[in-house]
Amino acid sequence: MKLKDFRTFFNNELSELYPKKEIDAFFFRSVEAILDLQIMDVFMKENTNIEKENLAVLQIIIGRLKLEEPIQYILGTTEFYGYTFNVNPGVLIPRPETEELISWIKETYPNNSERLSILDIGTGSGCIAITLKKEIATAEVSAMDISEKAIKTATKNASLNNVVVNFIQHDILSTNSIQDTFDVIVSNPPYVRNLEKEEIKNNVLNNEPHLALFVEDDNPLIFYKRIGDFAKDNLRKDGSLFFEINQYLGEETKQMLLDKGFKNVVLKKDLFGNDRMIKANY
Repeated sequence: MKLKDFRTFFNNELSELYPKKEIDAFFFRSVEAILDLQIMDVFMKENTNIEKENLAVLQIIIGRLKLEEPIQYILGTTEFYGYTFNVNPGVLIPRPETEELISWIKETYPNNSERLSILDIGTGSGCIAITLKKEIATAEVSAMDISEKAIKTATKNASLNNVVVNFIQHDILSTNSIQDTFDVIVSNPPYVRNLEKEEIKNNVLNNEPHLALFVEDDNPLIFYKRIGDFAKDNLRKDGSLFFEINQYLGEETKQMLLDKGFKNVVLKKDLFGNDRMIKANY
């Protein structure tokens, strides 16, 4: 089958499930991964015949996309802040909104600042910790997660991106303190309430780890409260706490931090105009 004919086939097979723009993105990611072709190559080599072995793999990808598996899990990688990360069903797929959190930390602590000590809580794939180490090379970065699978994935991603990060397997809900203090504590903890599940697409709901996504409706700030208490004991003087937050609970999260004695609490919107990030000092 020629490449141009396969593209038509690819679109036809998925047209009832996904919008065309998303199908195009799936197609270009798939042919880049399997055929090592960039977008311009696809147009310049559209009459190239796809080898049978590669065609079989591409057809498997189509089949898994029909089951609404995320393309990132199917291919095993994703891009975050310009860096490549391995991902699997044991970790969340990094989101563009989290890139904005990285940028906010960078703005607060530019690369030529004094040596920083940073802790990422609930690291998952390691995307926040590893990216901060790449972007603020002088920083000493540690990262914590309850999941052994997540720690293994994050460790591999640190190696993939040629950085050193200290990974710690701990449950933040039962960890009062660790033998270290930090200039920056950052976290993108579980924050989606069960009542919000109907807003979640099937490819996320049926594939990504619920442990990293959902909290109970009656205590949606459980991780923020615990991390806030932890930060009070483990932040250095005038250190900063950064959170990615539930867009519907921005004011509640801000007030919680104020009640715990944090100062300079700033709520920030993402590019879509949603309350998405918060920063505070202690």
